[in-house]
Amino acid sequence: MTFSLLLRDPESGEFGSAISSSSPAVAARCVNLADGIGGAHSQNVTDPRLGHRIIEQLRAEATAAEALSAVVSSTDQTSIAYRQLLVLDADGRTAVHSGERALGIFGATERENAVAGGNMLASLDVLDALVETALTSHGSIEERLLAALQAAIAAGGEAGPVHSAGISVVANAGWRVTDLRVDWSDDPITELGRALDEWLPQRDAYVNRGLDPAAAPSYGVPGDE
Repeated sequence: MTFSLLLRDPESGEFGSAISSSSPAVAARCVNLADGIGGAHSQNVTDPRLGHRIIEQLRAEATAAEALSAVVSSTDQTSIAYRQLLVLDADGRTAVHSGERALGIFGATERENAVAGGNMLASLDVLDALVETALTSHGSIEERLLAALQAAIAAGGEAGPVHSAGISVVANAGWRVTDLRVDWSDDPITELGRALDEWLPQRDAYVNRGLDPAAAPSYGVPGDE
């Protein structure tokens, strides 16, 4: 049903998420990111509360492995068997839980600063493609996340068609400086790429608007000349 990636840029301190699924609005339910703290994905028969709980553990200075262990051990053991959880902490350490009742072909690939996981995959090569592309491609973190999703599709993607996708980034502004979603489409990753092309040239200007509205540029729209 889902393949996803969490990525840390050690130079900029940015954290990013890329995710796609056959289900609608996957990014709305599965993604958790926190400035300077890290990220968590809760997927496969998703319980969105689990991602929030992992972020709380990371805020309390738990490592990725400690945060995951605390949440998994304190969750009903019948339900946790259905869940897949990915964690990336502020030092680039990763941790994964894939319950034994995850769907289809499932698994994870972990590297320093990156972790990918998925279920109902065409093959586990999809996860290697996500991580290796994200770590070796160039450009902004958003461009690397998109390239990773494209590589995952080229490697086979899900066993069936994907219908939703999202890219999110935090960069010490206090909110998601990029938060793009395609909630239902026959080609969500292509549509996500078009949205990213439109967004990226304006991203930093919108950050500046939030931080210093007096210095914000005009976009020439009616009422903002």
